[in-house]
Amino acid sequence: GSSCVCEPGYRMVSSNGGFSVTCEKCPENMSGVTQDGWSCITCPKGLTSRGNCKCPSSEILVERSIDGVLLNEALCIHCNGSEQSFSASDASGSRCVRCEKTFIQVSKSCDCNSPNILTGGLCFVASEGLPPKGVAAVRFAQLGITLTSAWFLKNLQSSAFACWSHSNLTACQALGNMCVMNMNSLSSSSTDACGLFQYIFVSTARVGITHSIPYWRHNLPWLYYGDQPGLASQVLEKNNFPTTFTFKGTDKDVKLKFIAASFDAAGNFLKWQSLEGGILQLCPDTQTKLDAAYVFGTTYQQSCKISVSKILLDFANPVFYDLFLEYNGGNAQQHLWAVPVLNLNLQYNEKFVNQGSNMNNWLLTRRFFLVDALSGKENDLGKPPRVIRIASKITISIRLVSHTQRGTIYPPLITVAYTDVLIQNPETQSVMVSFAVNYEMNQSEAKIQTDIALGVLGGLAVLWSLLKTAGWKRRTGSSIIDLQTVFKFLLFYAGDLANVFFIITVGTGIYWLVFFKAQQFVSVLLPLPSQEEDFVTYLACAFSLKALQFLHLLVSQLAIDIFFVDWERPKGKVLKAVEGEGVTKSAAAPVSIWRTYFIANEWNEIQTVRKINPLFQVLAVLFFLEVVGFSNLALMDASSSLTRSSESYVAPWSRILRFGVSAALWVAIAILQVIFFAVIYERFVENKISQFVDLCCVSNISVFLLSHNCFGYYIHGRSVHGHADTNMEEMNMNLKREAENLCSQRGLLPNTDGQTFQISISRKMRLHYDWIHETLTRKHGPARLLDSSANTFEQSTRAYNAMNKFLSSFIDHVHKEMDYIVKDKLLLERILGMEFMEPIEKSIFYNDEGHSFTDVLYYGNETTLLIFDILFFSVVDLASQSFVLAALLTYLQQEIFRFFRNTLGQKNLASKTLVDQRFLI
Repeated sequence: GSSCVCEPGYRMVSSNGGFSVTCEKCPENMSGVTQDGWSCITCPKGLTSRGNCKCPSSEILVERSIDGVLLNEALCIHCNGSEQSFSASDASGSRCVRCEKTFIQVSKSCDCNSPNILTGGLCFVASEGLPPKGVAAVRFAQLGITLTSAWFLKNLQSSAFACWSHSNLTACQALGNMCVMNMNSLSSSSTDACGLFQYIFVSTARVGITHSIPYWRHNLPWLYYGDQPGLASQVLEKNNFPTTFTFKGTDKDVKLKFIAASFDAAGNFLKWQSLEGGILQLCPDTQTKLDAAYVFGTTYQQSCKISVSKILLDFANPVFYDLFLEYNGGNAQQHLWAVPVLNLNLQYNEKFVNQGSNMNNWLLTRRFFLVDALSGKENDLGKPPRVIRIASKITISIRLVSHTQRGTIYPPLITVAYTDVLIQNPETQSVMVSFAVNYEMNQSEAKIQTDIALGVLGGLAVLWSLLKTAGWKRRTGSSIIDLQTVFKFLLFYAGDLANVFFIITVGTGIYWLVFFKAQQFVSVLLPLPSQEEDFVTYLACAFSLKALQFLHLLVSQLAIDIFFVDWERPKGKVLKAVEGEGVTKSAAAPVSIWRTYFIANEWNEIQTVRKINPLFQVLAVLFFLEVVGFSNLALMDASSSLTRSSESYVAPWSRILRFGVSAALWVAIAILQVIFFAVIYERFVENKISQFVDLCCVSNISVFLLSHNCFGYYIHGRSVHGHADTNMEEMNMNLKREAENLCSQRGLLPNTDGQTFQISISRKMRLHYDWIHETLTRKHGPARLLDSSANTFEQSTRAYNAMNKFLSSFIDHVHKEMDYIVKDKLLLERILGMEFMEPIEKSIFYNDEGHSFTDVLYYGNETTLLIFDILFFSVVDLASQSFVLAALLTYLQQEIFRFFRNTLGQKNLASKTLVDQRFLI
């Protein structure tokens, strides 16, 4: 299309480089045009379609004499194929050349007459020793079709004959390539390319082997490792690769020097080439990132979608590779280690299935290709293929020797999976391809240790849950095992089992983080993504069970019984008009309710106080992960650097390392926060829990809490001054006297400071409490202060006064039939969290110096809340692979649950104490 030519029957008169030509028709008696197109000539044996003279295949065309003079009539001269000359026309039919040597050897001429066999331009003696007739068929198993390949039809038989008869290196390589194109279909009953190769391999045992490798016959390509059962495991695990790898230090060696011998489809050796140039990567990428694929310990993954039209353009001719790994020998020379290939598309073999993890069922091969657009051509090699075969998934696996301390590995393995594509519309068709380099080690020992830890800790969790259930039964005052008991045990066990899973997952994450990133000589490698499934399952179980425990905790805290005991007594009497009677009587001065409202507000505020600052916790974790760069420790490479170049290759994330890094940061920052709040902030700034206890004492109000039916907490707030409803001057004077130790101590018992107690009340005490409490909670207080019914208001007021009087008299030992004793808890009771003594006749007040009433608040359950936050953060991160999103959602869930805890806790407080909810601000 870039120049002009004369049509058939016309000679060229002038030509301006083909841009402008002048043509002239040849006369009738000289209708032919010479090969150069400038002259007309007579053609005695006819014309070609282009108007040139033609001759039979065994003759050559002569248009000029030896001195260059044009003949009037073209001559067709027969090449002398007899002895001495042995000449035949060349492919263009323009000159006589020496005929192919097989013709001379077989027939002593340039003719391959019967019974000799002519195939592929070669001549063979018809004898019993030749390989059987080959089948020029290629099966595409994924599509379920079998094609008669034009390439196989032209070259299969001749390559097999030449390889067998003459040990022709190129022919043997070409035959091996055709076997590889047919997916190594090793079968004793087939005469396809692999069947012919195997026939020659068996028949040429006399020629010996190459490099002392029993599977590599002289003059034949090395295609198979043999078909003995279990041979694959011997090849891959019997001998270690003779070199070691180190991540750090002066002897640092982290480069995998893969090189490949490449061949074209015809069997010609092309060159040796390093894989570092991205030879096996079909996806485009930068050179720096491609070279990162062969840095030891760096898991490399690359995938993309490529159009079929680009594949046909870039890979019109297939290239075949034999892969080797280069290493330094003991004599300071370079050596090559053959890398076996696991072809997942192996066909026709009855004994081997190249799938699964059982190496005994594998048949290892050697040669592979990236794209085959040749064997799928039918009838004509000049036409586009009907089917192409693409190496859609290539994985190089590097496996660490078990219990190695010096970075020893097994021989690498390259796994190839092919995809068959039926060509319909190359412009719209595309194929997903991937290339990966994986580093793995035997994880069976780690799995066994994890299972043992899970079994032991899970068994201990059962025992601990049983103890909790027993303690709960004693605190509820019930002795029978009913459905509620079983349900409660399951809830306790869910929380304890969540802690077991959490300990195992955190330990696993930190173990791999420390031992993989800090090692100098390679001794461990990270689990593959497929080997992380158990870890992800454990993490999901931990989160689900911890969420159940967290919800159980919320429900328990929102159902506590609480009452504020007001110790204040009236000061004198006041005159009060009696309605309807018109008279005035004296009555006790009323006691202000504002102190009770004030204490209720303070209790309401400390319900969701925590030992850490949740917002700071989330922001600090996110800061260290994303800004400082701790997230880079979660990459599947050996680098422990916190910073990475933007141009360098970024290895894929390890889910175990992501959890290990984030969990370690959560725990470390939380511990620092707890230490800061306990040692500095709560000591020198404010301690809301201690302040609440002090405020109760100053306000002359005690707090009576029942978290269980017969168990709870008591905060003794009775003022040592007798009155708290006083003016500022008297209040300051009272505080001064107390500071100077001029008055009695605040404790429940004389000459003690103990104000907080765990209480285990008797059944009789609980029944009397419930009797009063039923009246108190029959109505949830007035909906509005002014328009509530008088009966309801008076009834609630009487119930409130009755409860206040009953509890104050109970504390003062007034009710001898419902008395109590004060004692210290045994150490074992503190450890187990249960009481050994049952309060049958008398209730028991246990001295408590640790403010354990915070167990009904967020403050006393920081561990549960923290673990839930960590697991929530980690689950969101593993699902989204985004630390920012995980931090945002974690903070949102904290705020949502805090809102519900405050709102519902406020309603419960108003319901149980008769404090109007509108005063809880």
